Amino acid sequence: MNADAVTSVRCLIVIPCLNEAPYLEHLVRQLEPTLAGLTATLVVVDGGSSDGTRDIARRLAVAVPNMHVLDNPKRIQSAAINLAVATFGAEHDYLIRIDAHGTYPDDYCRVLVEEALETGADSVVVAMQTIGFGTFQKATAVAQNSVLGNGGAKHRVGAESHWTDHGHHALMRIAAFRAIGGYDEAFTANEDAEYDYRLHRAGYRVWMTARTSMVYYPRSSALPLFRQYFGYGRGRARNFLKHRSRPSVRQMLPLMVAPVAVGAFLAAINWIAAVPFVLWAAACMGYGAWMALSQRNPYGPLAAVSAMIMHFAWSAGFWREVLDPRQRRALA
Repeated sequence: MNADAVTSVRCLIVIPCLNEAPYLEHLVRQLEPTLAGLTATLVVVDGGSSDGTRDIARRLAVAVPNMHVLDNPKRIQSAAINLAVATFGAEHDYLIRIDAHGTYPDDYCRVLVEEALETGADSVVVAMQTIGFGTFQKATAVAQNSVLGNGGAKHRVGAESHWTDHGHHALMRIAAFRAIGGYDEAFTANEDAEYDYRLHRAGYRVWMTARTSMVYYPRSSALPLFRQYFGYGRGRARNFLKHRSRPSVRQMLPLMVAPVAVGAFLAAINWIAAVPFVLWAAACMGYGAWMALSQRNPYGPLAAVSAMIMHFAWSAGFWREVLDPRQRRALA
């Protein structure tokens, strides 16, 4: 790839964030050389942080060339990206979305641009691996990196470079982004999958690259993990309701967890009602024990607990959205 071709491309690098004080400065400093190596603008879009994130961002904007800070009164990530594109998009060719809750290789942005130029893709997505530090976070990372937690999703486990229908959002052609109306701000989660659905229907193409990836830090305790996956489930349901699409086989299995858990209470009438719940719990714990023994991973059993939280929360969020008549009328 000709270096001049890469540096001539104008990139808008956007970090949507909310209460990311422990991560933001390290992330910006990591991206700073990228701003010099590419024709790039860095924008931090803050959703009303209360932990000092905004102060950190504004201080960095004074010291880092081509860095800006925007306030996002709508708070959610979809609105943050849309706001950045509306403010700066006309001056740039590509949007690169950076999650504040992660770390990236030094050449991450450059590789994304190279892949977009070489393939002609309208979106370049990447694989995502999770790592943790505390006990619960490490166990959750093990779960999210396993089939038990990710269902075999290629943007979680990684794959050879290929054309795909969805992956972890990394680079997007701004012309395509604007042509389909950007992210749907009705989605507080799962806005990326909904965007990819519309992108494909409009005739644009998504390329998953194996040349780079990112590392994500999962939630460090049970309640935030539950809330996160509950939101994912609601977002996925909104996607299905909006586009009248159907869940994949990979999504159908965890989809049944909440009904099975609720049905287990009928065991007070007939013990058979508890069988599906017991089988699901046993399968999860068995897989955790298998990871502990075959992979010599001491976090296997606790990873099974994290996976069960993720399954139940995702399923509960999905059914909460599907069964809410107000949401169905709004998306009709």
